[in-house]
Amino acid sequence: MVEIVLPGSKITSGIIKADGTYIENDSTYASVVGIFDEEKRHFIPLEGLWYPKEGDRVVGTIVTRRISAYVVDLNSPYKGIIMTKFEHSRLEEGDIIEATVREFKEFDDAMVVVLTRPKRLFGGVLLNIKPTKVPRVIGKGNTMIDQITQATKCSIIVGLNGTVWLKGGDINLATEAIKTIELQAHVSGLTDKIKNMLEKKGK
Repeated sequence: MVEIVLPGSKITSGIIKADGTYIENDSTYASVVGIFDEEKRHFIPLEGLWYPKEGDRVVGTIVTRRISAYVVDLNSPYKGIIMTKFEHSRLEEGDIIEATVREFKEFDDAMVVVLTRPKRLFGGVLLNIKPTKVPRVIGKGNTMIDQITQATKCSIIVGLNGTVWLKGGDINLATEAIKTIELQAHVSGLTDKIKNMLEKKGK
């Protein structure tokens, strides 16, 4: 059986020596997203890139406006495009947007991410993190990101491509919390650790 393993998740009881893992209480845990082959007891780390899927929510920046499409920087090897014939709102170079992945396909001899339902995000700042750390930043049932939002009074949108938009409130504290999660995604009890940090520094 082959399964996807998220950072901080237990891979198996016993010790497996592989990149992207750590040992705790005689069990092996994943420190990065990876694939575990239970039969072969082999872990393959998938650290790094974001692989676009239909329905993914992303955050990006308009870099070029063409007659037929807007080109979007998604902080990835793949450019995003928004077909102008499907959108009524006018966007400009430099605009920050939130959008949804419609499809991932070849366009003009390159693989591009076709986006739909773009929403312009006014003001704020962008923070780039490793896409593989996004699930940890969001948390199960949005618990981690809700905790940060409530403590900092900051509006936060986390794109699955690893780009985070922040506006208002204590942006510096929110940024510190997110970067701490990115660096310590493999640590158990991280939710409580971030909660304590927010309470201490938010006073």
